[in-house]
Amino acid sequence: MNSFDTHEVLNQAAPFADVNLFRCDPALREAVEREGAGWAGAELDALGAELGRAEILELARVANANGPRLMSYDRSGRRVDEIEFHPAWHQLMSLLVGAGAHAAPWRAPRPGAQVARAAQYLLFGQVENGVQCPVTMTFASVPALRRAPALAEQWLPKILSNEYDPRSLPVSHKRGALVGMGMTEKQGGSDVRANTTRAEPILGGDGAWRIVGHKWFFSVPQADAHLILAQTDAGGSAGLSCFFVPRYLPDGSRNAIRVQRLKDKLGNRSNASSEVEFHGAHGWMIGAPGRGIPTILEMGGYTRLDCVLGSAGIMRAALCHALHHARGRNVFGRVLSEQPLMQNVLADLALESEAATAFALRLARCFDQPDDPAEALLGRILTAAGKYWICKRGPAFGAEAMEVMGGNGYVEDGPLARIYRELPVNSIWEGSGNVMCLDLLRALGKSLPEAGAALAAELMPAAGLDPRFAACAEALLDELPALVQDEGGARRLAERLVLAVQGALLLRHAPGYVADAFVASRVAREPGGAFGRLPAGTDCAAILARTLVT
Repeated sequence: MNSFDTHEVLNQAAPFADVNLFRCDPALREAVEREGAGWAGAELDALGAELGRAEILELARVANANGPRLMSYDRSGRRVDEIEFHPAWHQLMSLLVGAGAHAAPWRAPRPGAQVARAAQYLLFGQVENGVQCPVTMTFASVPALRRAPALAEQWLPKILSNEYDPRSLPVSHKRGALVGMGMTEKQGGSDVRANTTRAEPILGGDGAWRIVGHKWFFSVPQADAHLILAQTDAGGSAGLSCFFVPRYLPDGSRNAIRVQRLKDKLGNRSNASSEVEFHGAHGWMIGAPGRGIPTILEMGGYTRLDCVLGSAGIMRAALCHALHHARGRNVFGRVLSEQPLMQNVLADLALESEAATAFALRLARCFDQPDDPAEALLGRILTAAGKYWICKRGPAFGAEAMEVMGGNGYVEDGPLARIYRELPVNSIWEGSGNVMCLDLLRALGKSLPEAGAALAAELMPAAGLDPRFAACAEALLDELPALVQDEGGARRLAERLVLAVQGALLLRHAPGYVADAFVASRVAREPGGAFGRLPAGTDCAAILARTLVT
């Protein structure tokens, strides 16, 4: 040691990097096979190896440390409303779009396509989450766009392209296109019926409408087009309609969309979110007049699926970093991951992560079967409930993972601080917790007998595997008609529903020591309280051995 050195650096775990994120996750691999996307295994394995490289994980850090900048004017004083990104952002976007996570099920539909894409998205969620926002909205825009054949003919070839083209140009000159969304306004937030933005038809034109108003949250302002909501008459009596608003008009001129500022967000800092005003912007209606909310909510179903997938991916990332650290750290003379209380905490986190993964891919399979009424109904219910519960579990999960690493987790040198800041966004974006729970009540209330049957078909095959689970599942199904009438208890209903589906999946498909621990800690008793409360007799070592295979 150099005479000027005060100490050697010892007992510091190496960074979690250069790991195949797919291969090290048995629960994800099993779910991909089980839910009908086994054919994508080789592709997902290659993607997992690429995303786990240290160089790719470093791009995530750099993209967040060097967030987007709004360039309102060019050097000549012309209004341009451009967003400038660090090259790391563009490299990550190229990876995500190149893998087809924005469009693969629409480009090449086949059984399991949504599940394969969901697994891709969950893997990307372990790397960087800002780039997932434009990819999600582009993916979700396709079903809505298909309602407007003329727009679809022009735009879908560019949207379905696997080339990421960040250039600010008319779509006819681009190799690929992205789509964003703008729904909320200052006075309304989730209450989009309070929107004041208005649209008037342009007489003698090409079907365009002139739009005047604003959006308080306008996602991905650099996108080539956005779907927005606007009132279709001055008084608003006709209700909201959905409009496709391109960044450039057909004649090559810029549309009259003015970016006021970028949002200074808690997390998701690599991604641009903005406030905008429409100064007579041109848009084209999608769907029927006054039916904008149902039209754009079709897009919302897919974005909410991605909120579940994204949260599952972020939780998996937090778990991997924490468990890897604990395996490489000695405390009080023993390896940290082998100490009983720490094993309990880590195993509890592992159960939460595996259950979220199993639920998310089962939900994706519902989207793979839109022509099956029972699957479509189950997907409608589980999307709302899962968006609430899985996203809600994220912040507490991230805080616990950070605590495993102690001070090393709390500082910006490592990934846990960034991961922790990412976790609340999926609870807020695309409908906050209360909105999701009210949506669940609406979905159940409109189709209760059929919804009960769909849930029973999902839960009861596991009832014979564990009497504790059987009692809870039967109680949930019996009480469902009364629970749907109790608005004040909607959060508890969503929680019970998700836990029951997760329990059924794990009982049927996971190793016994995983399923038993999950049922004992979350189904047979209230799951509240901190992580690390697994009952005596839980095989924590076996759970952790399965969790991260390196």
